[in-house]
Order: sequence, then structure tokens, then C-alpha cells
Amino acid sequence: MTNQEVFEDLNNRFGDAIFDVHEPYGFLTLTTTRENIIDVLQYLYSHQTFQVQFLTDITGVQYPELAGNEFAVVYHLHSLVNNFRLRIKVFIPAADPVIPTATGLWASANWMERETFDFFGIVFRGHPNLMRILNMEDMDYFPMRKEYPLEDQTRRDKDDAKFGR
Repeated sequence: MTNQEVFEDLNNRFGDAIFDVHEPYGFLTLTTTRENIIDVLQYLYSHQTFQVQFLTDITGVQYPELAGNEFAVVYHLHSLVNNFRLRIKVFIPAADPVIPTATGLWASANWMERETFDFFGIVFRGHPNLMRILNMEDMDYFPMRKEYPLEDQTRRDKDDAKFGR
């Protein structure tokens, strides 16, 4: 099974809902929309040949410079039968960081979605227990968002001239 075969099959089934297809380091990577993500995942999961039934990871990425698509939810999938991996990305706006849950396909998505919510604030609609999993419940921010300067601006013990600035 090749990347081309999988892409052609997905393209025949979903058409324009699959886009931005590339293969960094031979790893099939594609993008779809939040409206189509569950259909694409279900199709890959139940496909008689592909059998992409192992969810390796779900995570978030923030791209503050991409207006209207500030967050990406990234799914890493694996077909153990065919030893085939692929990555699926879904871009969503910061104004509405909501995407459907994949817990109906994989029980392991429960923890991964909770972690992504905990660190990025991405809401997985339909999740059975979406709450913080690693951070304290009373935190009112999401630590992986790029909303704060990388350095403490109030520090007086650093002389910028010594750090090449």
C-alpha cells in the first residue's frame, strides 16, 4: 500500500474535502475540515484494505499568524495490518476552537483530547468528560497558547548587551 493509493482513494471518496496533501519524509499528510474530520476518520478506520485502526496521537498546534486558522488539531494514525501511517490536520479559528470528538472511534482519544483541551483550550464537542487532566482545574489560561512573552519582561538581572541583543 502506497501513499498515492491512499490519497487517490480518499480523493475519490471526499474530493475537495481533502486538500494540502504532501509527504514530508514519506509521511502522508493531508488537511480536511472540521465538518469532514469524523467522516474521514471513520472511512479510514472501517476501510477493508486500509484498516487504519490505531490512533497514535491527537495534539494541537497554534499558528497565531494564520488569521482565521490559528489552531490546528493534528491526528496521527497507523494501520498496524499494513504498517502504514498518516497525519491529518484540521485548522480551526481561535474565535471558535471547537471540533467533534473522536472518542466514538477510539477510546484512547478520550485522554488525548483532554490533554489538547487542557493545554490549548480546543473544545472537542461530544466528549464524554472534557476537563483538565494535567493542569489544575482553577487555571484560567491554556499554557501552550502563544499569548505571553517567552521571557519575563520584569527581570533586572539580565543585561541584553551580554546576550547579543
